[in-house]
Amino acid sequence: MWQDWLLELLKGFGKLFLNPVFYLSFLLAAYLGVARVKKERRNFTVRAQNAYFELKQLLPMGIIVGLCVSVLSIGLVLVVPMEFIIFTGIITIVFALIGKTRMLSPVYSVGLGIVVSSVSLYLGWDYLLFSKSNLNSSEYIFPTAVILLGFFIISEGIFVRKNGVKGTSPRLKKSRRGQAIGVHLLERAWILPVFLFIPSGVLSIPFEWWPMFTVGNQTYSLLLVPFLIGSKIEVQGEHPIIAIRNVGRNIIILGSIIIVGGAAAYFYPLASIGLIVVAILGREWITSKQKNKEKNRSFYFSRKNNGVVILGIVPDSPADKMELEIGEMISKVNSIPVQDKNQLYKALQKNSAHCKLEVFDANGEIRFVQRALYEGDHHELGLLLIPDEKVHGNEAV
Repeated sequence: MWQDWLLELLKGFGKLFLNPVFYLSFLLAAYLGVARVKKERRNFTVRAQNAYFELKQLLPMGIIVGLCVSVLSIGLVLVVPMEFIIFTGIITIVFALIGKTRMLSPVYSVGLGIVVSSVSLYLGWDYLLFSKSNLNSSEYIFPTAVILLGFFIISEGIFVRKNGVKGTSPRLKKSRRGQAIGVHLLERAWILPVFLFIPSGVLSIPFEWWPMFTVGNQTYSLLLVPFLIGSKIEVQGEHPIIAIRNVGRNIIILGSIIIVGGAAAYFYPLASIGLIVVAILGREWITSKQKNKEKNRSFYFSRKNNGVVILGIVPDSPADKMELEIGEMISKVNSIPVQDKNQLYKALQKNSAHCKLEVFDANGEIRFVQRALYEGDHHELGLLLIPDEKVHGNEAV
């Protein structure tokens, strides 16, 4: 018996590489990285992170979170039909190809996948890998898929809260008054590989506990399915780390609500469709709440009268080595007060071999940092700042 389980796990793992979503995920991450670098170079002449940054974020955390979801999926015996996996994959591919990163949130891709697969089974579609022969009229709705949806939503929240705050992209835009302001954009994708039970196979489940939900026959196989999860958040009214973490927390809360509802839907399967609607509306509410909060606040990254706000930092630059952080404000350079990029640059020239900065952190507390400058240091300090006049053609300091 255990040999069958081991063999099915290996076979299920191998089928991961037959799934087009797996390869599309790498192409999307590469595209997001290249597009980000082009935009940053257009704004600052240099990029904040290299073009491979998004690719590096694609898998590591996804493997850890996916392992946890797989353990829960197997332990709770969450069985889903093959139609769910195929339709979710098709919807994911469509959203990725048209560049709708925000729609790669599982509330849309997975939620719509559940709805379409239920409709396909109800209408009796029978083609390609689909077969209605394993199902009867009472098995068109899948509470287990809704519970999985809750796990995926929580996974998105974890990705956003833990990984999304790393390497957000600084951008420049104009306010309604025509002034240059800074924003930070999170646009990223993650692969979430999860082992799922599907009907038909050699495995018989030795457990009898809830919420085992049988679909068709009583034998199953395990399949490692790559789910592509994406998120897009723009922040301009508060520190990007604070804003993105708050969004991630709200997404986790939404996922928890869907899981509880999915447990109840086990007894009332039709409630599953209502829960999908709740998930979509809840995710839209989270997005709207964040945008409305942005509108009601002054711009976080804008020109100040008492210093220069750091919009971005070039990795491995002197500013990075001095542990300067995004959102901090430089009030003095070499004991000279500065109010804009031009003044900061002139103050640096007072002592080209050494710089001493007076910095206010995000909490308004002052600190002093200093460092020797060497001829090989690129872009002077490596700071990305709000331009004095023009939005485009700005240079890093």
